[in-house]
Parts: sequence; structure tokens; C-alpha cells
Amino acid sequence: MAGQISEADQIKQFKEFLGTYNKLTENCFVDCIKDFTSRDVKPEEVENCLQKYLKMTQRISMRFQEYHIQQNEALAAKAGLLSQPR
Repeated sequence: MAGQISEADQIKQFKEFLGTYNKLTENCFVDCIKDFTSRDVKPEEVENCLQKYLKMTQRISMRFQEYHIQQNEALAAKAGLLSQPR
């Protein structure tokens, strides 16, 4: 039963993360992309925002992976599978 609650909490946290990530993505896109008259990204759009957006996306992904690893280690330790979480 406790495993089911933890899994539900994990799903809830993941949904919250995805909601936040999607909102950040939308905000960055709205702030960066101004011209929809061509398929090409304009140089000023790249210089002003897209590089920052790509770096932000990579950083969020790395932090989420680190958080996920820590959560898994904590759950494993709680279940007695590891001696201590890192």
C-alpha cells in the first residue's frame, strides 16, 4: 500500500514538473520568436533568446535527473535496499 502512495506522489510531482516546464517553454517561445513570416529563425532571435532557452532547457533536464536519482535512492534506503542515501 505504501508503494502505491509513493508512486502516486511521484506521478503528481512529475505532472507538476511537466506543467512548470511547459509554462517556461511557452514563455521563452513567446519572448524569443517574433516573426512567423518564414521558417527560418532570425539572427536576432537566436542571439537574444534561443541560446539562453537551450541552456535553460539543458540545465532543467540535468537538475530533474539529479532530483529523480536522489528520490530513487531515498526510496530505496527507506525500503531498506541501501544502507544510506547519498
